[in-house]
Amino acid sequence: MNCSKNTDFVLSGLSSDPDKPQLLFGLFLALYLLSLLGNSLLLLAIGADIHLHTLMYFFLSQLSLVDLCFTTTTAPKMLETLWTSNGLISFSECLAQLYFFTVFADMDNQLLTAMAIDCYAAICHPLHYALLMTPCRCALLLGGSWGVPHSISLVHALLLSQLSFDSNQEIPPFFCDFRPLLRLACSDTHLNEDLTMVLTGLLGISPLLCIISSYAHIFLAVAWSPSAHGKKKALATCSSHLSMVILFYSSVFATYLKSPSASHASGELGAAVMYALVTPTLNPFIYSLRNKDVKRSLKRIWS
Repeated sequence: MNCSKNTDFVLSGLSSDPDKPQLLFGLFLALYLLSLLGNSLLLLAIGADIHLHTLMYFFLSQLSLVDLCFTTTTAPKMLETLWTSNGLISFSECLAQLYFFTVFADMDNQLLTAMAIDCYAAICHPLHYALLMTPCRCALLLGGSWGVPHSISLVHALLLSQLSFDSNQEIPPFFCDFRPLLRLACSDTHLNEDLTMVLTGLLGISPLLCIISSYAHIFLAVAWSPSAHGKKKALATCSSHLSMVILFYSSVFATYLKSPSASHASGELGAAVMYALVTPTLNPFIYSLRNKDVKRSLKRIWS
């Protein structure tokens, strides 16, 4: 093959149904605009209402900001591909998209973990909440949620920039991702694959285990609570967050936990759309529709 470090790729994930580009363009444009609207309104509601200036809503506002950036990383290029019927993307553009896509995906994961820790402290140790969730610890959680993904993505991007690729190869999804790029590389990718495996354990499995542990303690505390009102209030506090966690990890598992031989299966595009576009769009509505304080703030803004 004619390998080069400066080549072009073709995003072929949306070419499986070339007869309906207008329909797909309208659908994905509506989802993208809905994501922008929902996350922007949630940010506005939290910022405008002083009663929502608490740690839980602060983390939620950070999650909405990250979801705004997450969808903007992939949706504009996807819409351009549908509109022009040209999925060509340069290596530098692909590397930049991959960097920011990985950053915001990891930040979603880290922020969901921080919110689970906050729920655990609020429900299991309400009398010691202020001692557990000190400003210093909250700053560490937030700083880690922003700093660690940027550092990890930078290392990935630098290593990928050293690989060689054949020109005009097709990338199955509608965005640049690690696994398709590593499969298309001409040069040795063992270091990239080993690093991906290690970091998947650190940034993927560890936060999930932390969330599972937090909710195990929460459910035990709720089960041992003698007050029915206390149980209802505790479940109402964490139900929206738990819904977001289930939605996020379901889309992650559907996208990445499949064998290489199934990489071109019909469900791959749907899983990728669910992960990159649908989940960030639904998150603000899950919290808004199930939270009286947020709905009250939105009504006040609307009036």
